[in-house]
Parts: sequence; structure tokens; C-alpha cells
Amino acid sequence: MRVLDLSALVLAGQLAALLRFDAAVSDIAPIHSVMLYFCAALAFLLFPQFDLYVSWRGRSLRVLGLRLAMSWSLVLLMGLVFSFLIHHVGELSRLWMLYWYLLGLALLAACRSCVYMLLRRLRTQGLNNRRVLIIGYNPIGREMHRRAMEQTWYGYDVVGVYLNGGEEELPVTDKGVAIIAALDQITDYVTVNEIDELWITLPMTAAADLRALHHLLRNVLADVRWIPNTLSMQVLSLQMVDFLGFPALDLNAPVARGGQGILKTLFDKLFAATVLITMWPLFLLIAAGIKFSSPGPVLFKQSRLGLNGRKFDVYKFRTMAVHREQGGVTQARQGDSRVTRFGAFLRHRSLDELPQFLNVLMGDMSVVGPRPHALAHNEIYKKLLEHYMLRHRVKPGITGWAQIHGYRGETDTVDKMEKRVQFDLYYIRNWSLWMDLRIVIRTAWRGWTGKNVY
Repeated sequence: MRVLDLSALVLAGQLAALLRFDAAVSDIAPIHSVMLYFCAALAFLLFPQFDLYVSWRGRSLRVLGLRLAMSWSLVLLMGLVFSFLIHHVGELSRLWMLYWYLLGLALLAACRSCVYMLLRRLRTQGLNNRRVLIIGYNPIGREMHRRAMEQTWYGYDVVGVYLNGGEEELPVTDKGVAIIAALDQITDYVTVNEIDELWITLPMTAAADLRALHHLLRNVLADVRWIPNTLSMQVLSLQMVDFLGFPALDLNAPVARGGQGILKTLFDKLFAATVLITMWPLFLLIAAGIKFSSPGPVLFKQSRLGLNGRKFDVYKFRTMAVHREQGGVTQARQGDSRVTRFGAFLRHRSLDELPQFLNVLMGDMSVVGPRPHALAHNEIYKKLLEHYMLRHRVKPGITGWAQIHGYRGETDTVDKMEKRVQFDLYYIRNWSLWMDLRIVIRTAWRGWTGKNVY
């Protein structure tokens, strides 16, 4: 594969020269030849550091493509630094560099695509396969088995399973798989049947079996993989980190933290400041409308739970006649007598939410995130819905993933709230700045109104 990569990069450099100069690299300024072979040698040394030559069987090809692009970008950047240090960077053609980068990336990806297509074809026909023993047959063990059977291009043949007492039997479609009755039989089975990989899917509750396995597998030469049973847990992330010198899994850490969190905060502050500066005339008009429609203040505030359950006051334009709640918080309903005529107009178009950009500037809220609920509702739903409080692991937002999918306004049933929470948790797990931009654009285009908003 290394030879293919080096050939692809050299060929890409030559093709780039033909496109830019209609000549070979050797016929143009010498710095181009120096760059070409320097970067090829650098790729030979650096590409292995990005795991580009390890087995990628069963792993995401999208991640492989990203690593390939990152490694090739780093090589080219280091080549540019080298040309700067030898005082020849000014002689390099920028257009040639761009052609070389794009063609190099395309050829590197094409080489790998051809190799993986060939391997997939061989594996589908039963060649180049790896024999697997699954230790534990809980839901994740069964799911791993099902995927191995259906996704034959990965080349995994499950030939044996250790059923951890009381687990379900094997699927009817794969009755030929051997069943191992006792843990102490695993070592002999692996040796006799030439097992290539062991997939341990035992739950954490099977601590005794895991300790016994640690001893039994000490001399086993097959690859051993432990797949934690996360299907039964609602986790926000599964990121491996170095913690005090030990590998650790972050189970409850949102994606939008660290450098990503700084990026989100900058976006929030800039967007909120822009809205407040450009829309102040609208704020004045709304304030005047509220004053004329009913006596009372223009704004009102209510306590909400923010990041990690910290309380803050959320600001809104007042849409109801001044009143005092009796026995908790009652959500607005269709035809609610408390809502003024002008207030109904504001609520239907979500204009009453605009003051929350002040909350964003103060750092209590984000432009995009799970909507903040009344404190009384939090107390109710955290008892009814498992994982409800996980939505408070990020700052609440003015709009969110649930809202653009129709889950906004009144939540008069537990099912509606459950759906909203599911969308909120999906957003937290899969956050990206592009996702925030999509939500903002969709909200501005069509998300300011809704049939369940009263």
C-alpha cells in the first residue's frame, strides 16, 4: 500500500504540472521537483503514524477518508515550510500546489477504494475471512453476531459463542455455530479451531466471568476485543481519553466542550449581538404593542435550569395579562384566556422569545440547544422519563433540534415530552457547528410558527 501511495502522489504531481504548465515537473522550476520528492518521502514516514496501513476491517471508511485528508494536508504543509526555510517558496506555483493537493487526495482515495473493493469481493466469497468467537450473548452480543452475518464484506465468520447463563439462544439462521458451555473450555476451543478474534460482550455485572477470562486468556494469541454494553445505557459520548496517565471512557461528556465548546460560545455571542443590534427597532415596536394591549411590564422572567442544573432567570416578552399562578405552572393552551390578543400574535410567531438573546449574551443560554422547561415540569418529568435530566448537560437554547422537527409548544402528554427529550439527546450526542447553522437557518425560514403554539 505504501508503494501505491507514493506512486499516486508522484503521478498527481506530474498531472498537476501538465495541467498548470503543460510540461513535466522536471521541465519547470527545480523547486517543484524538490517539493514533489520531499513530500513523497515525508508521506512514507508520516502516513503510518495516522494508522493508514493498519487493518481497517469493520471500521468506518468515513473516518479513514478524514485521516487520509488530514495526513496529506500535513505533509503538504510541512513541504511548504521546508520550501520557505530554503528560501524558494516564492518560486512555487500556487495553482500547481492546489492541483497537486486535489489530484493527490483523489488518487490516494481511489487506490484505497480499489483495494477495499477487491478485499470486500474476496470476503463475500468466503476468502480472507477471520474466525470469531463471541463471549457473551446479551443484546450487544446478538447484535454483533447479526451484523457479522449480514455485512459479509467485513469478512467475519462467527464460529462459536459462549452463552453467559440464561441468555437467549442463537438465531435460527445460524444454528451451525458451536455453543461453549463453560468458560474453562474457551482456551482449548480457540486453539483447536484456530480462532482469529475473540469478541467479549459480557456485561459489567458479570465481573466474576471477566476476572476468570483475564486469567484464561493470558496465553491466547488471537486478537481480543472488548465491546462494552452501551446499548442498555443512555450515554452522551464514548470518547477514550488519557486521564491521569490512564485510558478512560467519557460516558457523560457532551461533544460541545473544550475547543468545540469555545467555538460554539463564540458563535452564540456574535449571533446574539448581531440580532440585538440589528433588531432593536422591532424590540421597541413589540414593547409598545405590549404596553397598549394590557397593563403591566414589557418583560417577565422565570427561573429555569441551565448548564448542569444551575438556575438562571430566562427573559421573555410578556404575552399574558398579569396574574398569579396557583399551585404550580400551567402551560398555555388553545384559547387560553390569560393570553392577550397581541400576546397570541407574539407567541404564534415565537417573537416573545427574542429577549432570550440577552440570556445568550450573559452566558446562561445558547442560540441552539434543548428548550428550557419550567422548574415544576422538570420535577415532574425527571421522575417519569429516564435520562430526562441529561438534556441539562448543555446550555438551553432559543431554538433546537426538537423544535424544527415539530416538537414545540404545549406538551400535554408524556409521549410528546418523551419525543422532545429524544431529539434533544440526539442533538447533544451529534452536535456540530454545521448542525447549529442548519437549525438556525431552518428556524428562520419556517420554524417560527407552529400548530401547537398557543
